Amino acid sequence: MGFWGHSAAQRRKAEGNSAGVRPVCQALKALVCGGVPCFAMHGNRDFLLGAGFCERSGCQLLGDPVVAQIEGETVLLTHGDALCTDDHSYQELRSVVRDRAWQQRFLALPRARRELLADEARAGSRRHTTRTVPYIMDVNAAAVTAAFRAAGVRRMIHGHTHRPGVHRHEVDGAAAERLVLGAWHQQGSYIRCEAGSYQLIELPR
Repeated sequence: MGFWGHSAAQRRKAEGNSAGVRPVCQALKALVCGGVPCFAMHGNRDFLLGAGFCERSGCQLLGDPVVAQIEGETVLLTHGDALCTDDHSYQELRSVVRDRAWQQRFLALPRARRELLADEARAGSRRHTTRTVPYIMDVNAAAVTAAFRAAGVRRMIHGHTHRPGVHRHEVDGAAAERLVLGAWHQQGSYIRCEAGSYQLIELPR
């Protein structure tokens, strides 16, 4: 949900097979070997992470969304982009790049072509972010409520929106909580859970 971001075309880097990313994968691997399980979830730029990344980092890839058991409580974990249903152009793009057949066709292209397409996609993303009204890129209230109901939970953790915070909701008359992680390239953050209490903590810049 809140991992480093990579171009979709740069699978070699995203899989941990590059000088810049290799130290991160090595650190994760050391953590796993030390007895700390590590998990990763696809985001909107690293959706091509696969077996190579898992082998190099020791992480296990999670589906999106996934209902996890945290200290006996069921909690919904999701990247968060699927909740931004008002951003129609992004949702259309998401449906394309998450399609397995499209990914196979993309990966069959020469690396230079993939990198060129990735550069064009990043430029388009920047234009879209600049031109789009901010609330459209945030979560949709109805989508959030539907996600709570579908998962049967009262706590949700996600990222993507770059709006870190703790939000209170009411779902079918019951209190619910949504915790949002920040963007790592802007302000890193993590969530600490102790004795059923959740705290969003920002990392030093």
